[in-house]
Amino acid sequence: MSYRLSFPSQSKLRLTVPRKNKRNISSPLILCCSEPTTTTSTTNSTAVISTSTSTNTAPPVIKKRVRYRKQYPGESIGITEEMRFVAMKLRNLNGKKYPSSSVNSGSDREDSQDSSNDDLKQEKSKESLDDGEIWKPSMEGFVKFLVDSQLVFNTVERIVDESNDVAYAYFRNTGLERSEGLAKDLEWFREQDIVIPDASTSGVSYAKYLEELAERSAPLFLSHFYNIYFSHIAGGEVIARQVSEKILEGREMEFYRWEGDPQEILKGVRKNLNMLGEHWPRDEKHKCLKEAAKSFKFLGQIVRLIIL
Repeated sequence: MSYRLSFPSQSKLRLTVPRKNKRNISSPLILCCSEPTTTTSTTNSTAVISTSTSTNTAPPVIKKRVRYRKQYPGESIGITEEMRFVAMKLRNLNGKKYPSSSVNSGSDREDSQDSSNDDLKQEKSKESLDDGEIWKPSMEGFVKFLVDSQLVFNTVERIVDESNDVAYAYFRNTGLERSEGLAKDLEWFREQDIVIPDASTSGVSYAKYLEELAERSAPLFLSHFYNIYFSHIAGGEVIARQVSEKILEGREMEFYRWEGDPQEILKGVRKNLNMLGEHWPRDEKHKCLKEAAKSFKFLGQIVRLIIL
């Protein structure tokens, strides 16, 4: 007996997958595909939250407030104007004050300088005339004053002429030089058989101090240089007039005779010194103001020789 097996054709072959199994297969596929999306979303959300939190907790940025240094009186004009305020402060010990409106800038600079010099001369003259009983010059005292003045001016002019410091070159042959005139005055006194004494302690001390200062610091020495001539021009005319009237029978001293207007000559010196002062640090300028006060102190001691 023979048997024959029969198979359906390939075209008729059909695989049937139960619906239940399809759901089981497709469901993991959906989960598998959606899982990275969920993770990425969670990560991004975390990052956003983290960034937001760090931004909110950062301290606010506070800009540092800029503080500007308060200027010294006259600083906007130049170092010579600052020194003038030192002179005014020293002279205002009796409570008198000068208006700050005299300090200007720009086109008013020269006018303020001229008015300040006039104020100083008028104040010196008033003080001298009011103190008539005290201001009694003697021939001996005046000669001592001239001798000490000659030593100081000789020292200043020699230092400026011989120094290798380029700063001093601006102050040579200015027309302010007084040594030659003082030599002529002292020679005239010799001809009158008046004994010419040696320089006093005041003059010697100041001359020695100027020499030491010139080697140490040009700005500090130039502070004395300027104030020596400034004081002589501002107050010298008053001294000359009173001494001439009281003990010299009206004779005009060479010490107080100028070739040209001394105020105009001083303007050129002032301009050069202010120009140099622009390059000096504030600390150096502050020291110059202290030296200006010392200069007036030394000069005051020499002037007092006239009435001693």
